[in-house]
Amino acid sequence: MSAARSLEGQVVVVTGAARGVGELLARKLSARGATLALVGLEPEELKQVSERLYGESAHWYADVTDHEAMEQVAREVKARFGKVDVVVANAGVATGGPFVDSDPVAWRRVIEVNLIGSAVTGRAFLPVLMESRGYFLQIASLAAMTPAPMMSAYCASKSGVEAFAHSLRAEVGYRGVRVGVGYLSWTDTDMVRGADQDEVMRELRGRLPWPANRTYPLGPAVDRIVAGVERRSTHVYAQWWLRGMQSVRGYLPSLIGTVGAREMKRFASRLDAIPKGLVGAGGAADTQARDRRG
Repeated sequence: MSAARSLEGQVVVVTGAARGVGELLARKLSARGATLALVGLEPEELKQVSERLYGESAHWYADVTDHEAMEQVAREVKARFGKVDVVVANAGVATGGPFVDSDPVAWRRVIEVNLIGSAVTGRAFLPVLMESRGYFLQIASLAAMTPAPMMSAYCASKSGVEAFAHSLRAEVGYRGVRVGVGYLSWTDTDMVRGADQDEVMRELRGRLPWPANRTYPLGPAVDRIVAGVERRSTHVYAQWWLRGMQSVRGYLPSLIGTVGAREMKRFASRLDAIPKGLVGAGGAADTQARDRRG
């Protein structure tokens, strides 16, 4: 493990910074002396987050899937603060329910925000990270390690960003840029609470084996991410047991296929009632932003 380095004076970009993991991460990094550049789709919420931070900060309204907008953000962050040391690609949305009955627009949007948005973020900021020999942290999920029924878009997107980050690490390491992947299980955010509003999704999650069947507090999870940023870690585990999942993940697809089929049969008569849109307050903000753009 790399030695921790001071975040004093480091310029950190966090996408999806209006709420949840992004918002608390920004606050904790700011408390350690970092300068924060916040990016998201909720300008008023971003402004409020920025005003609560300890040191210097600024916020930008941008859709992470918009390459031109994100390139403009990268130029403006560099112009404002003189450099970029760390980028945390955290923006994400989710939807649930059976794939065959899913809303194709919502399903595609999960892929666009989570996977394409991360790549667009990387493309926009890698030139300035190469200048600073910085760190790119890609937020993934337990969903990157194990497939799950009713989460096809989310699992596909998080598996994709994990592979993207691993590929990127090999490409930019010789340029001095370190690349990490952050893994989180179910953590107490608007996204998870939004998913739990549906009774079937909540019951299905409750039937997962321990320790994957519980919701974990946000604070300790973000503390682990902060420690990963300080060490510029290759892997960051927001819950202690996720590290152990790496050693057994090869067995999980067949296991989930068998157990998941049994559970889906159990809930078959109730599946039609599952909402098909993006979940949580962040999902609502994404939908509203796209509606405004027409």
